[in-house]
Amino acid sequence: VFDERQLQALADSIRQNGLLQPITVRRSYKGCYELISGERRLRACRMIGKQKIESIVLDKSERESAILSMIENLHREDLNFFEQAAALKNLIHEWNVTQEEAAVKLGIAQSTIANRLRILKLTPQEQDLMIHCHLTERHARALLNLNEQGDEVLLKAIQVIAEKEMNVSQTEKYIAQLMGKETKPKEKGLFVVKDLKIFLNTIDKALETMKLSGIQANTQMQENEDEVVYTIHIPKESAYGKKK
Repeated sequence: VFDERQLQALADSIRQNGLLQPITVRRSYKGCYELISGERRLRACRMIGKQKIESIVLDKSERESAILSMIENLHREDLNFFEQAAALKNLIHEWNVTQEEAAVKLGIAQSTIANRLRILKLTPQEQDLMIHCHLTERHARALLNLNEQGDEVLLKAIQVIAEKEMNVSQTEKYIAQLMGKETKPKEKGLFVVKDLKIFLNTIDKALETMKLSGIQANTQMQENEDEVVYTIHIPKESAYGKKK
């Protein structure tokens, strides 16, 4: 996907200053030339009507040419994450290597490659809608959880996420709701103790601390058939000090 404004800006620059960096091509078996790298420059030159363009001709096979082209694509700033994932997939196929081996060749973490390839499970229609809605690769990975829900559910989810401008965290919660897996706060269990002596011992320790602080408190406990009455008497003079 090429940004037309950026392409026009490049075309204007080439019109004013010429092509500063030649494109790279290879001679095909039909005697023509096949582009290896420099598609944006080639498109920009066509926009201003150039009939000829400076090129560097490399002696590369069709397979080598494809690999060089895909490597260049991986390093293009304007390549969206689905295009990068597709380029990675093609490169691994052309090299006939594992993800781990490709990671070493490209200097990319293996987990990055694995995550990129996973998002290709989304359909082309879903991918196009995500790019149109300016969603991110992390949104795409979150949406993969809805794959088994069907295309209709997934497409609707993409629209809702875009309309409500959800960040990734909000997206993950929304998807959990759709899947019936909304996380509810865990209820803390109450620790029930029915032995009165434990509570009375706690009160006695608090009273000892009060006495050490100079607060004189007296206690009295009465027990009858229906209740236990525990009374604490604290003289105001001891509690608040003598009034001046």
